Amino acid sequence: MARTIDLVVNGTRHTVAADPNRTLLSVLRDELDLTGSKYGCGEGQCGACTVMIDGVAARSCQTGAAAVAGRRITTIEGLEQHGRLHPLQEAFLEIGAMQCGYCTPGMIVSGAALLAKNSNPSEEEIVSALEGNLCRCGTYPRILAAVRLAASKMKRSAA
Repeated sequence: MARTIDLVVNGTRHTVAADPNRTLLSVLRDELDLTGSKYGCGEGQCGACTVMIDGVAARSCQTGAAAVAGRRITTIEGLEQHGRLHPLQEAFLEIGAMQCGYCTPGMIVSGAALLAKNSNPSEEEIVSALEGNLCRCGTYPRILAAVRLAASKMKRSAA
C-alpha cells in the first residue's frame, strides 16, 4: 500500500506516493525523473546507483525510499551548482575518465562525497572511497587521476 513520503533531493522537497518497500533508486528514476543514478546489479555491488545521503555515499538500489524521508539526498544531477559543474565532473571531462559512461555517475558521486569530507585525500583513501564502484571498461587509472585533479583544483580555489 502506497504512502506519502517526503524526500529532499538536490535541495528540493518532493512528496511522492510510494510503497514503503520501494527503493530510493526506483523513486528517483520513475517518480522524479532523475535518471543519472543507474540500475546496475540491484544488489549494491556495482555502485552505478550511488547517491549521497546526508553527504555519505550510499547505494540507492538497496536503500528504501521511506528510510531516507527528510534526509538530504544528492544525485549526480545535484552536484552542479549555479550553472557550474562540480570540480570532479569537470575533471572527469578534462581527463576523459569515462568510456561507456555507465559507471560515471556513481564514481563521481562517490568521489564527490570523499572530497567533501577530505579535500586532500591520499591515493589509498581515493581507492577506498571508490571501492565497490565497478567500471566495466577498465578506466580506473583515469578515474583516479580525475579525483586527484579535482582535489588539486579544489585546493587551489580554496586558497
